[in-house]
Formats: sequence, C-alpha cells, structure tokens
Amino acid sequence: MKTDIQIAQEAGLLPIKDVAAAYGICEDDLELYGKYKTKLTDSLWQKVKDKPDGKLVLVTAINPTPAGEGKTTTSIGLADALARQGEKTLLALREPSLGPCFGIKGGAAGGGYAQVVPMEDLNLHFTGDFHAITSANNLLAALLDNHIQQGNALQIDTRQILWKRCLDMNDRALRNIVVGLGAKADGVVREDHFVITVASEIMAILCLADDMKDLKERLGRIIAAYNYAGEPVTAAQLNAVGAMAALLKDAVKPNMIQTLEHTGALVHGGPFANIAHGCNSVRATKTALKLADIVVTEAGFGADLGAEKFFDIKCRKAGLKPDAVVLVATVRALKYNGGVAKSELGEENLEALKKGIVNLEKHIENIQKYGVPVVVTLNSFLTDTEAEYQFIRSFCEERGCEFALSEVWAKGGEGGEDLARKVLDTLKNKESHYHPIYPDEMSLKDKIHTVATEIYGADGVSFAPAAEKALARIEEMGFGMFPVCMAKTQYSLSDDQTRLGRPSGFTINVRDVYVSAGAGFVVVMTGAIMTMPGLPKKPAADGIDVSDDGVIVGLF
Repeated sequence: MKTDIQIAQEAGLLPIKDVAAAYGICEDDLELYGKYKTKLTDSLWQKVKDKPDGKLVLVTAINPTPAGEGKTTTSIGLADALARQGEKTLLALREPSLGPCFGIKGGAAGGGYAQVVPMEDLNLHFTGDFHAITSANNLLAALLDNHIQQGNALQIDTRQILWKRCLDMNDRALRNIVVGLGAKADGVVREDHFVITVASEIMAILCLADDMKDLKERLGRIIAAYNYAGEPVTAAQLNAVGAMAALLKDAVKPNMIQTLEHTGALVHGGPFANIAHGCNSVRATKTALKLADIVVTEAGFGADLGAEKFFDIKCRKAGLKPDAVVLVATVRALKYNGGVAKSELGEENLEALKKGIVNLEKHIENIQKYGVPVVVTLNSFLTDTEAEYQFIRSFCEERGCEFALSEVWAKGGEGGEDLARKVLDTLKNKESHYHPIYPDEMSLKDKIHTVATEIYGADGVSFAPAAEKALARIEEMGFGMFPVCMAKTQYSLSDDQTRLGRPSGFTINVRDVYVSAGAGFVVVMTGAIMTMPGLPKKPAADGIDVSDDGVIVGLF
C-alpha cells in the first residue's frame, strides 16, 4: 500500500495558473510561487466582491481519537466529488503547523487519494505565511523589551506583560523562561513565555482581517502589557503597527493550490481549534464564495471546538451564513468512545458502538442548535461491518440527519459521490437558519456558561480567583461584547481528556481569561490546556528524511 507522500509525489499536477483559470482568475491576479503555488492579489477581490456568494458547507467531526476521523481528507474528497457532479467547487482550508508535522499528529494535506498538493510544500514552509506571523509577533516582543530598556516612557509594569514570543514548533522548554540575563545592556530581567505560532493573536488577527486597513487597525488594538496605573499598553502606543504590517503584507493574501483531481483549494491561515479559533482566513473564505457555487471549508478538532468557534466567532464577525454541515465520524472512533481498546477496534462490537455513539449524538444536537442542517458521514475502513453501518445510519436518520458512507481515502472523489449527493440534496431541500448560540450583549460569564452547558453538556462552570478578576477587568475595559474563545482539550466534551463518550455530571474549570483585543475575542483557559505543546517520546521527526536526490520521505 502506498503512503500519502508517495501518492502525492506520483501525482500529475496542473500548472496552478490553469487551475485558477477554471475559476475565472487571470494570470495578472496571481503572484506565483513556482508552478504549483500562488497567492491571489488584492486586485482580484476588487473584481469579484460584488458577485453573489456560493453555498458554504462546513466539515467538522466528533471528538478526535487515536483511531482517527479524517476531517480534512473528507473535506478534500467531498470537494472533488462535488466537482464530479458538475458543481463549481472550491476548498477553503487551513495551513498546517510545523508543530504537529514533527510531533505526533502529522501534516494536514488530507490523505490517500484525497489530498491537496504539493503536499511537502504545504506541510513545511509553503509560502512563508507562518514565518511572517512569527516574525511580526516577535518584533512586537522585541520592541516592547527595547522600550523598557530605553527608559520605559510608557511606564510598563514588567510584572504585567501579556505579550509572549512565539515559535511554530512544539518546544515545551520555552513555555516559561527568563529573559534579560547578563549585563545591563542585555535588557531588563523578567519572566517571559512562548506560545506556538498558531496560538498567537497575530495568527487570529490575520485570519479575521478583511484587508490591510482592517489588519492594521486590529494590530494597533493588541494589548501587550499594562502600565503601573493598571492601564493597557497597546501595539499602537509602542509604534509597532507599521513594521508589523510590512512583515505581513504578503502573508495576508490567500494561497491557492489544487487537489489530486485538480479542484482548487484556497489554503490560508491556521489557528489551532483547542487554543485558538480553529478556522482558515475570512479573506480566503469570502473570496472562495465569490469564485465558486459551493465552498467546502473545515474547522479544527471536534464540533465542540472548531464548529462552535466557526459559528460563534468567525461567522458572527465576518457575516458568513453557512448552509450545511458535514459531521465526520468512523466506526472505529465510535467504538473507542464506547470503551474498546485501540488494538481491538477491528472487531465487530455493536454494544460498544451503542455506548460510543452518544458522542456523535451530542455533536448532532449541538449543530442543530445553530439552525444548520447536518449530514453525517462515516469514513469507511475494511474492518467495518454492514451491521455497524446500518445501526449508525438508522441512528442518524432518526435524528433528522442525512447519512452517507465515504471512501475518499481509497477512491478520491469517486468514493465521495454518495456524500456529495446527500450534501446537494440538503442544500436544495433543507433551509439553513444559522444563528449564534449567544447574543453579543450577554455577559462574558454567561457566554462561557452557555458554551459549557449547551455545547459541552457541563452542569456548570467554576472560575479560579485569577479568572474572576480578569473577567471583571476585561468588562471594565469595554470588551464585554466580544465572543469567547474557549481553550479546552480536544479529546473530550469535558475539560478532562480521559472522559470519553458523552460525559455528564462535570464542571468546566476556568483557570484564566485574557482578551485578544485585536482579534476581537476573549480567550478562556480551561483545565490543563497548554498554548505551547511538547513533543511525544517518539516524535514524527524521527522518521522524516531527505534522500540523496532531494526527495523528502517519511512526511505524512
């Protein structure tokens, strides 16, 4: 059996200008990065902005398990399948982070015969967007420390610095550090921290900004620290905005590549969904909606994280109105939620399936709360049985959901045609009445409580004293109208990753809260979630290499 990277490397790619031409994009509107990657120019948006929008389909999933679900693979296969049905379809996806590529999760280009290519480029440096975000983030950190060193005219309290440096790599040793050691000229000694680039506020800002003007306004609102009087000190006050924007000038433009079947894919931005808002850029999604009749996008991890933030943050802020949701699961993952060990998932076990399917049930209920119709799809495995399929099909249809099997990993678009037909039928016959789950004017505490009880199924929320104090301060500063961005484990509906299925009788524990004033949301830290992941005992990097003739191997 061929690996994902072998399939990708053997693929026959079209020049990206030819892929773009199929969507009415002329070569003057492309900024080419070689033959198979391009950025879309600012002028393209001006040409298409008055066109009517296509339909927007979100792909999400149950809580992730070691058995795998294949959300991105399903997104890509569905887009190819819709194209096979004669629909003008575009993908709008996130860029992968180097952290998971070299850690445990691997890349994010899809898998099997449902991939976006060039796969190696996408999973590694791509067009340099993440490097630009990292540089802009760390420029602000450098300017802040330099301001303190050069007299501290803004009276920044070094015990109340919020801004952290970042790196797009899993490096736990950088979570908590001390800077400024050495001679007087080496800076002021203080505690500092790193986050992974995909958790940086700059990443969120880039993904939520409409254009350069909006980007600069958001950058200026970043709260980097507080002064001795307890007042916020912003990036604008540190005169950092212009230089940061210069670093982000090209990164803000959407990237375009293609699937193995030459469907176009706008791949841009990549915030994690467990510690950030988990969606690709608003700019890429809006552009795709003007260029295609159907846009397939995805949001990270399970629907309790990615989909919730897609609905409550991205759609709310960008004025997007999704038309349908595809909810991805596997028989194996549902049995894992039912208590079956990973080594035994290949055996038919209807009892475990009945226990574990409650996780899928909760996600269906959650999406329906937003008023958007749901199609459930199962990524098929050779070990699945017809009895297991029939049980899940009946379960979904009893809850008003369309159901389809997906074989896109093995067959590409052909294996997603049943799913594509169900999606088209849903778009034609089921009306979407999208609405966020809470209003802007609700208090921050009530917003957190709403997500915890309505989406996670918690009995309530407990707030640490630091979180209580932070919430009061944030509302006093005038940010109470912001949506909340919950930072929570992806593996459970609760904030305890060991509680599988559909846990009950639990409380969500909020340990800290901070405002991302530029992004326009309030981040809520729950449980033991980390903003800088670590590497596993055997990282994926162990198996990655380059052959003597320059071919990358081991990347998956």
